[in-house]
Parts: sequence; structure tokens; C-alpha cells
Amino acid sequence: MKNYLLVQTTLSEREDALRVAKFITEAKLTACAQIDGPILSVYWWKGKLESEEEWRCTFKTKRSLYPELEVKIKEVHPYETPEIIAIPIIDGSSDYLKWIDDEVK
Repeated sequence: MKNYLLVQTTLSEREDALRVAKFITEAKLTACAQIDGPILSVYWWKGKLESEEEWRCTFKTKRSLYPELEVKIKEVHPYETPEIIAIPIIDGSSDYLKWIDDEVK
């Protein structure tokens, strides 16, 4: 089961989140991209405490595609240092995981 990941990034605009989600999905690097938000992020940036509404994109993918997925997110992401994190899927429906296999490169 450790062959699958949830990969997340955040963006400040809904339209940017949709653009990134479509770009990654069309590239067949995710079987599904989900957008949720707005969420409120509180974080340190360049020595200042910031807070901002953001939109979170979550991608369902295979671990083997992570390096290319990270490159593609950075290619279109407007942030100087985008959040790109990968969370292993430790278990899941075999039918759903097969669907991920079938839909990505």
C-alpha cells in the first residue's frame, strides 16, 4: 500500500488552485485533484507572522510520480516557496487504488 500518496499544495486564489489542479490532472500525474477552502493559514514568512486565506489542492497519485509532480507544481505555482508535501496512503480500498493506477501515467 505504500505505493500511493496524497500530495498537497496551497494557493491564495481559487482560480490558481483550479488552474494547477487541471494542469496536474491533464498531465496524468494524479487520478484526482481536490480543491478545498478557503482555509486560514497562519505562518512565518521572512521573519513576520502572516495569516492568509488559501485554497488547498490535494492530489491522489503513485509514489513513483512524485518527483515529476513536484517539478510540475513548481512550474505553474505562483508562490516563491510553495508548500508541496506528500503523505503516504497506508491503506485503502483495492478498487480505488487500482483506479489510481489506471488513471495516471
